[in-house]
Amino acid sequence: MAYLFQPDYVRYACNCGSLKPISKIYFCRHCIKIRCGYCVCHEVDSHYCPNCMENLPSAEARLKKNKCSNCFDCPCCFQTLSTRAGHAPSRPSSSANSGDDGKDVKATPKKVYYLSCSLCRWTSRDAGIPDQYVATGGWPEQENPHTIRISALIEYHKILVSKEKQQRERKKFRAKRPFAQFEPFDLTSAIARKRIGQPHSVWDAQSQNSDQPSPSIASEDVETLPAGIFTEVIDITKITTLEQRLQRPDMQPERINELRPQHKQLLVKRSLRCKTCEHNVSKPEFSSQSIKFKIQLTAFYHIPEVRIVTCEPLRAGISSELLLKFCNPTQHQTQIILLPLETSTVPTTITETGEMEELKRENIQMGFDSPNLLPFAVRQVSVTEDPKSITIIPGANISLPQSALILPPRDDAAEYDDTGDTHNFQDDPNLVVWRKGNKAIVRLQVTPHRGEQSIENQENIIVGLVMQHGYVNTIATLEHKTPQQLDLKAKLFLTLGKLVGI
Repeated sequence: MAYLFQPDYVRYACNCGSLKPISKIYFCRHCIKIRCGYCVCHEVDSHYCPNCMENLPSAEARLKKNKCSNCFDCPCCFQTLSTRAGHAPSRPSSSANSGDDGKDVKATPKKVYYLSCSLCRWTSRDAGIPDQYVATGGWPEQENPHTIRISALIEYHKILVSKEKQQRERKKFRAKRPFAQFEPFDLTSAIARKRIGQPHSVWDAQSQNSDQPSPSIASEDVETLPAGIFTEVIDITKITTLEQRLQRPDMQPERINELRPQHKQLLVKRSLRCKTCEHNVSKPEFSSQSIKFKIQLTAFYHIPEVRIVTCEPLRAGISSELLLKFCNPTQHQTQIILLPLETSTVPTTITETGEMEELKRENIQMGFDSPNLLPFAVRQVSVTEDPKSITIIPGANISLPQSALILPPRDDAAEYDDTGDTHNFQDDPNLVVWRKGNKAIVRLQVTPHRGEQSIENQENIIVGLVMQHGYVNTIATLEHKTPQQLDLKAKLFLTLGKLVGI
């Protein structure tokens, strides 16, 4: 897509204060707000292998340590290994296989399979792994030397977790009757157990009787270096790199012949949920082979896209021409008005009264503020973080037009129509330079500030503006069944480049 060529030149201000390009932000149709990656909750939908496209449930992926059991990665270059077929080395025929006439009968060669990398030419035979007679797997696994110790620690901590869970449940559902008291000594059963040295409960007895793993003991003994470490010639081609060693942290092989194929890591399909209204803004299909989305509320499907076409060389105090391209991605006609940055309706600090007025205005537009609604149908309380202040100081003045720019709805067939534009808009020739379909290019004037930046130590010139555009909300509410016309505002920050010498 075209916006990928300008990732950081045009940035939109999110509701939380972050600046992101339009390709990395979302638009919640329920909150009518721009959301970035920090304003949404990331949820895992499914696990799948990127090679064989096998879909695994979360429980099974956890048991397999998030790795595929059938696919392998090359331990040298980390590419996917492929299964190759070959013939087993033929053995010399014996006299038992000879016929009656004394001639040897040729034995049929058996087909074997091995792993091979098509990029670095590494094979499982280089590591001494025996060939397999089936292509579906069965490759020998290299066991971790610390498996027994790790298993003992895991089992011990499982006992501790269950004990803590039982203690929480006991405090939650505490019995109302006191413990049985011993009449001669006036002691409870718990204190009596403590006096005689017995555990307080059954779980304490189980934890005492269970096999606790031996604690780790630090040792100052260090293995001595080989005698010829400073005299022998090192062959770099036979020594593993740091990345190859960290790929297998339990073994950390030092030689190339000690490398073993690694199981391929599973990938996940995730869904994104708005933190304020808890509605999904992105949800993929469950099938791992599908690239479609059930819900895809990306910003470039709902908010006009702005791109920088050209900008004249910037000189301090001199006006330069700036051409901006606007594109309407929606199926409805929209009207765009460019406003100065100071006229934004979302200030950095909002008082409690202003916050209630802003919430009431949004409720009226969405149809939530109505006396006919039931108590349970009110809007949920927003649970979000405080917005961050935008510390960018514009380095130039931009002259904005007084007239509005009208963009027709998107028409995919109009992209291939060269007969001309059928829309008759009375555009200002000083403002609109070019128009085709749902796109238009406007001309603006930018004047960099004087005395704020020097030519020797200059930075990129950034200008800010507010884009007000019309949006048609097609979500039906209890109060409004028809689509609602809304005027939304988005803060834009344009990076124009550096100053040039006069």
